[in-house]
Amino acid sequence: MPLKPARCYTHQQRPPYTRKEYIHGVPYPKITKFVMGNVHLNPEVIGYLVSLEHGIIRHNALEAARVMAHKYLSTVAGEQNFTLIIRTYPHQVLREHKMMAFAGADRLQEGMRRAFGKPVGVGAVVDPETIIVEIRGLKQHAEAIKEALTRASSKLPIKCRIDIVSLK
Repeated sequence: MPLKPARCYTHQQRPPYTRKEYIHGVPYPKITKFVMGNVHLNPEVIGYLVSLEHGIIRHNALEAARVMAHKYLSTVAGEQNFTLIIRTYPHQVLREHKMMAFAGADRLQEGMRRAFGKPVGVGAVVDPETIIVEIRGLKQHAEAIKEALTRASSKLPIKCRIDIVSLK
């Protein structure tokens, strides 16, 4: 029997769980900035990171992709030569039924009784052809933009495609 890949939050068929006014203890997303770089730049090329499948991207994966792309672009192209935008926002609240993991825990916990779960994080629900990350920059930095998007896609749990669009 072949092993199935581990899937905790990436591929779920659940209804939306987003009404934060009814949910107590929802953690804030770890994404510190959604727009970085030079916002007044007149871009010549735009690079998109587009999802190829339906899935949920956790907020810490989006933050890791943002940090990776920004660090690479700021060292190669310079801080003033690009604009990085995270286009998805994590709305979906992710729950976990925490279990105790020490000796004698089987006498203390109640298994799956009332196993709705507590909020542990948030995630962005993406469909196919959803733009996740957008990078605007100059034409001479098009290869750096493509490499930054490649590095960002390695941090995400779903398959992605990179599109580079020339504006001029």
